Amino acid sequence: MAAVSYELIKEEKHTGARLGILHTPHGSFETPMYMPVGTLATVKSLSPEELKAMGAGVILSNTYHLWLRPGEDIVEEAGGLHQFMNWDQGILTDSGGFQVFSLSEIRDIEEEGVHFRNHISGEKLFLSPEKAIQIQNALGSDIMMSFDECPDYHQPYDYVKKSIARTTRWAERGLKAHQNPDKQALFGICQGAGYKDLRLEHAKDMIALDFPGYSIGGLSVGETKEEMNEVLDYLMPVFPKNKPRYLMGVGSPDALIDGAIRGVDMFDCVLATRIARNGTCMTSQGRLVVKNAKYARDYSPIDLKCDCYTCRNYSRAYVRHLMKSQETFGLRLTSIHNTHFLLQLMRDVRQAIREDNLLDFRQAFREEYGYNKPNAPEF
Repeated sequence: MAAVSYELIKEEKHTGARLGILHTPHGSFETPMYMPVGTLATVKSLSPEELKAMGAGVILSNTYHLWLRPGEDIVEEAGGLHQFMNWDQGILTDSGGFQVFSLSEIRDIEEEGVHFRNHISGEKLFLSPEKAIQIQNALGSDIMMSFDECPDYHQPYDYVKKSIARTTRWAERGLKAHQNPDKQALFGICQGAGYKDLRLEHAKDMIALDFPGYSIGGLSVGETKEEMNEVLDYLMPVFPKNKPRYLMGVGSPDALIDGAIRGVDMFDCVLATRIARNGTCMTSQGRLVVKNAKYARDYSPIDLKCDCYTCRNYSRAYVRHLMKSQETFGLRLTSIHNTHFLLQLMRDVRQAIREDNLLDFRQAFREEYGYNKPNAPEF
């Protein structure tokens, strides 16, 4: 019996959108879903109780960062990530590969793995497919990721072709190293940069390995939204209908809707809490930078249509005051709002799929949010 399974409930009539249920050892959750990111076993400034109250089902933690601090052995001794961080619902861990390639300026890729320097201490480290799986087995996440290389979207063709072949070999090694397939699901990752033939080739290779779920990596790394959607248009129909599809690192409101239209089931991104710490809020009327002077005497909530804890209790003027005064409560309030906003957006997306009107929903959302206007909001 697989640790994680996907139940397809409905396919929308006019798009590739899917309504489904992701079954995990720590609960079952409706998809398409947005997963808040808790890199170091915490979603920045938010408690597990607050996340649960907002409707979060699965949250993300980072293999690389938890390996360095506090160490997977400490997490394992604590009873695994769920016990360690007091979260009794789903947890997904990435492989650490993206961080190795993005945070370490000096790295040496070889067939066995990657030599690199700890971005904190400068210590020399080595991460292999087997080590990435061993760390994740110790962390005890419900969903684990294969160790992969994430080549830049515009890398040369020959380099990407060699890279995906190596990532496939690494995926095979990871499957062999996996110790708890009945308790933890290991997803394969499809790479291929912006090359259609390589993307389709790598998807075929990953599907042949029969993972319980598939991730799409190497997007939202510098390409345009149009380029990302083009990849999803030809890639999503290739994956099995009875398994979940996860678009890694994507979390802007328009990208969540566009991905769902194309058949993506799972999304994650640090965007919500990252921009919140700078006072940038997502609202039904578009982007709002609450630190701006014009909100100093604005006693309305951040979003009149929002029922999150922040909007029910506090004004723009108060939140601005907190942010300008560098009070921690201010960034907590903006983080609560943004995280709630994306979770609610995905509830609305799921309802639109039920009613077969996701394209109409997208159009209305874009018009209200301001995406169809000059100088449209970008995050």
